[in-house]
Parts: sequence; C-alpha cells; structure tokens
Amino acid sequence: MNLSGIERPGVLRGAVSRGAMRRGAVLRGAVVPGALLLGALALAGCSDTPSKDAGGTPSSKPTGGSSTAPIPTASTPTLTPLPTPSKPWPTPKVTGQPASDAPLAQRIRFAIAKQAQIAAGKAATTTVTCPGIEDAEKPGTHDLSCTVTYAGKSYPGKLTIEAKQYTATYKFTSDSVPIVRAKVVDAVQRTVTDAAKVTCTMDDVAVVKHTSQGISCDVTSTGNAVQPYRAQVSGNGQVLVTKA
Repeated sequence: MNLSGIERPGVLRGAVSRGAMRRGAVLRGAVVPGALLLGALALAGCSDTPSKDAGGTPSSKPTGGSSTAPIPTASTPTLTPLPTPSKPWPTPKVTGQPASDAPLAQRIRFAIAKQAQIAAGKAATTTVTCPGIEDAEKPGTHDLSCTVTYAGKSYPGKLTIEAKQYTATYKFTSDSVPIVRAKVVDAVQRTVTDAAKVTCTMDDVAVVKHTSQGISCDVTSTGNAVQPYRAQVSGNGQVLVTKA
C-alpha cells in the first residue's frame, strides 16, 4: 500500500508533464505559420512595384556622379642644421713629459706618444714599445721597429736614431695614424655648411692608414637628402673632407 501510494504521484507527475509538452507543441505549431503568413502579407502590402494592370513603369532614381578627391602628399620635413664650428679643433694637453736630463729612450718614447695623441685629437693613454731602444745612447745608427698603442688601438712604426757622443737625433715613421670620431665629424661639419646629421663608419677611436681612401661619412642635409663624403686623414692628423 505504501509503495503504491508513493508510485502513483510519480506516475501522475509524469503524465502531466507529457500533456503539457503536447499542448505546448500544438500551440507553437499553430503560432509559427501564422507569423510567417503575416510577414508575407506585410511584404506584399509594402511593395513599390506597380501592377501590370495600372500600366505604369517602374520609377528610377537618378544617380549622382562620383567625384575623386585628390590624394594628399606628405611634405618633406626641413631638418635643423648642425652648428658650424667657429674655432679650430683644440690641441690636446699631453701630460707626463720627462725631465730634460732623463734617459734618451724615455724622452723619445714620450715624443712619439705625444705626437700620436695630438694627431688623434684627444689625450689618452698611449704606450710606445721599441725593442732595443735602451741602447740608443750608444754612438751609431739604430733602426728599430716600434708598436704604438693609443687608447687600446695599436699600429706599427719605424724608428731611426742617429746617436753621437753628446747629441742624438731620431725619426719615427708610420703609414698609420690614430683618430677620434669627434674630430672627423667636426671636419665634415666645417666642410658641409647645411649638414643636419653626420654619420661616419668608424669606432669612437680608429687607426687608419693615411694612404687609404679615407673614412666614409654620410651627410644628411637640412632638406633631408643624403650625400656620401670621405674624410682623408694625414700622417699628422689633419682631416680633408671631399665628396665621395
């Protein structure tokens, strides 16, 4: 008894649920076609096409002519010119000069190092190594091979010393010379008056051969045009700038 009393409510609920689903399905089936029909009637009632019996012709709307607007072009910007140097490139102050009675080898090494820094355009740590220079005070001719290192950049050279009993002369030669980038850029600015930007293909410090074609530099003018130049460095550090 108790079991059947529990089961009947469950069956009843199931029957009600199925009946509701059936009625809902029938209701929805009747509404949807009506909505479609009303939509079709509305479209037919709003048609602008005249009937054949009226004898009219479809109206045509005039089409306006199309116009093409000019495409704006970007203007070339004008760049600010670099200032033209008004003073010569400053001669660097080289320190560490030995006394006048210092050994000959020490005085010659300092003279070579000083000239390297002046040519480069900036004072920097410079060493000069010439094997055999310690014997330069002995009378005679001394031909030595040297290595000069300026700011970490090295290059070779030849040193000839003519020593006598109380005097001595020397001559140092090299086909290379150190130079700093700032000195090269300064020389380009002096040559190209309307330069807005100078770019040279070199490190901050470089060793170049004064017999080579020189350092390549690109100059951007105030009109935003790029022109190639070359900076030729002489043995004493003078910079000559010409168009490439």
